[in-house]
Amino acid sequence: MASTTVKPVEVIRSSRHGGVASAVGIALVAIALTLPYWAPEADRSAWMREFVEMACYFIFAMMWNLMAGYGGMVSIGQQAFFGCGGYAMLILGNFAGINPFVAVPLAAAAAAVIALPISFVAFRLRGGYFAIGTWVIADTFRIVVANLSAVGGGSGTSLTALRGISKATREQTTFWMAVAAVVATVLLVHLFLRSRRGLALLAIRDSEVAAESQGIDVRGTKLAVYLVAAFGCGLAGALYFVGNLRISPDAAFSVNWTAFAIFMVVIGGLGRIEGPIVGVLIFWVLDRAFSSYGTGYLIGLGLLAIVGTIHFKQGLWGWAQARLGATLFTTQRTLRLETDPARR
Repeated sequence: MASTTVKPVEVIRSSRHGGVASAVGIALVAIALTLPYWAPEADRSAWMREFVEMACYFIFAMMWNLMAGYGGMVSIGQQAFFGCGGYAMLILGNFAGINPFVAVPLAAAAAAVIALPISFVAFRLRGGYFAIGTWVIADTFRIVVANLSAVGGGSGTSLTALRGISKATREQTTFWMAVAAVVATVLLVHLFLRSRRGLALLAIRDSEVAAESQGIDVRGTKLAVYLVAAFGCGLAGALYFVGNLRISPDAAFSVNWTAFAIFMVVIGGLGRIEGPIVGVLIFWVLDRAFSSYGTGYLIGLGLLAIVGTIHFKQGLWGWAQARLGATLFTTQRTLRLETDPARR
């Protein structure tokens, strides 16, 4: 008689919302790319500057989510690479004569290069010590840069390399680069998490010992994610200060960048690609409505984050996903049993 064997086959679960999400995403990108042509002339510049700022927050939050939400590496010092990206872009533009728009990806790469030796120090720390250690590293960068007179010291300096470019050209180019950076960030993170390396990263987050026992290169995977996150944060920093035209150590290396990113990810949903998307939209609404209240506004954000973690432990998107089954970016895997006829 013929017998059968059952073997598990790993598949990635599909989402019934995926097609709708793709169509909506493409439409939104098309609308964003054409904004300079249809937005009212009186508000066009303000809208583009606002989008660039939120795009930088979003990219930064996505990188923090990749490290903490998917890799279990909770850092409160990612502003170190945000600032490095900003200052690298400034140095390449003002002193090396490179077009600042060309310097943006080069500055992001420079941030990743700087992160390599930093990782040897940071990876010696675990848990809360890693989080505090990354903050100390970021503050060390701030102090060092504040004492460099060549880049303006503590008061900062302006990006003079864009002096010969018209305001309209500068704003439109920065805006289009921000749109491209947002789309690339979402797509690349999604593709990475669907890959075997993404699965390895999740295994490391759950248990480094168990992951290593299964042959996963724990240190190599964590290092790769750390460098990718540094690249993304450096890209956000370079983009932000191309649009801002002025940089200072306190602005570039401020812990507020990480604090706001944590707020966005926690409110939207930790360990979900949709989390930073939802979080940045909520943050934008709150920032525009209440930022004029100063310290009270920051206290309100903190209280809102506390309430969110108590009542929505998986974030707003996690809460919606549990009730509606809505998944826009599917990365979960399931095992399907495949039955094969055995040899007679």
